[in-house]
Amino acid sequence: MLLNEIKPSPFLIDYIRLYRIIDFHFPSNFDIPPKLYSPRPEHCLQFYPKDTETVAYPDNKEPISNKKVTATGQHTILSSRSVGNDFLSFQVLFQPGAFYRLTSVSMDELSNGYLDAEYIFGSGVQNVNEQLACATSYEEMITIVEHFLGELINRTRKEKHSVDAAGNRMLQNECFNLDKFIKESCLSHRQFDRKFKERMGIPPNLFLQVIRFDKAFRMKNKLPQLDWLSIALRCNYHDYQHLVKDYKAFTGYTPPEFFAIDNQAPERVFGDAEI
Repeated sequence: MLLNEIKPSPFLIDYIRLYRIIDFHFPSNFDIPPKLYSPRPEHCLQFYPKDTETVAYPDNKEPISNKKVTATGQHTILSSRSVGNDFLSFQVLFQPGAFYRLTSVSMDELSNGYLDAEYIFGSGVQNVNEQLACATSYEEMITIVEHFLGELINRTRKEKHSVDAAGNRMLQNECFNLDKFIKESCLSHRQFDRKFKERMGIPPNLFLQVIRFDKAFRMKNKLPQLDWLSIALRCNYHDYQHLVKDYKAFTGYTPPEFFAIDNQAPERVFGDAEI
């Protein structure tokens, strides 16, 4: 079993935040629970060299399945993901704005979406997935993906925008004051909002909201002994009810309810959690 986050090589760091490798092998007679995937600040290219997963959304009666390589934009809603017994996933998480820089696709078109990546990146992604299926180590898998990403960057290199830099600072800083980031970008409020939505997929204030919620979600997993008020205050919420409001907006559940559900996630079978 592996659930690991790995930094990219230095020559890719301007475009790639990290790689996430998920490798689970369940017994054939084991009833695998679904994973409720909460919103997190990320744009993702995901390869499935073995079993795929089935993704369902609360407002969509038709689950999405059997996609070998997928692209996902910024999510603000909960999704349910069901995996097979021999599940291997290689996720590429992009730096803020990098997905747009590499594809010129307006990211608001991909928000809350789970799409076939071939429509965006071309048939080359399927070749990469086939190579990953034959790889004999995680290190070899990283080399395969980085070769693909390096070629993609060389073909489609675009300059970073001040909004991209703002998105990165939002991820790195503890500040949730939007005015600070607008001032640093040297753009008007309207220009900042328009460019941000184009490159990140959602308005900047909502992006900050997702970042803070995800921080609280991961902090509770890392420090389960902390009470919810302490989690709320450490993550810059005004109080516990402020945290509850975000949890209900992004998951439909209260913090204790969602924490209990997340404790049934597939990775918990192996004693792991997203922290």
